Amino acid sequence: MGFWGCYLVGRSGEPLIGHPALRDARERLTLREYRADGWQVWSHPTEPPLGSMTALADAARAPVLLGSLMDGVCVAVEAAAPYSGSWYACLGREPMAEHLGPDGMALEDLFLPPEDAAARAVLWAAETGRAVLEGPLLELLRIGQPEWSADQLFFAFLDCLGIESQSD
Repeated sequence: MGFWGCYLVGRSGEPLIGHPALRDARERLTLREYRADGWQVWSHPTEPPLGSMTALADAARAPVLLGSLMDGVCVAVEAAAPYSGSWYACLGREPMAEHLGPDGMALEDLFLPPEDAAARAVLWAAETGRAVLEGPLLELLRIGQPEWSADQLFFAFLDCLGIESQSD
């Protein structure tokens, strides 16, 4: 069985953990890494849920992103920003469909199609001050059976959004 957990991504001059909207989750958040331009990646267990990304984006007045890794093979992405709103996408479409199948749900019940998710991701990135290309995002969102782990998919998604690793 692979990793189950969440990555919370946001940008701040201070540690995100100090934000009042995360008060109830502080003890369960662990800093994973700092990325360029003040971006932070925090890990969190899947239970209890972290809460609404829309509420956090509104309270922080900044875009945020949550990646829920499922069994180490696929990722449910929830993104929110104060102006462009919230949207849901998945990385690793076939394993995600397998996870949803027993509950009688389909990908379309929860997630935007790859084309719509890529367009929303471009708007989300623009709200962070980044101009990103839709093509690489769409390519990543269309992957059916990934050759990468869920972690690798998620961090590749961050790179496509312009949330790059800090240079050494």
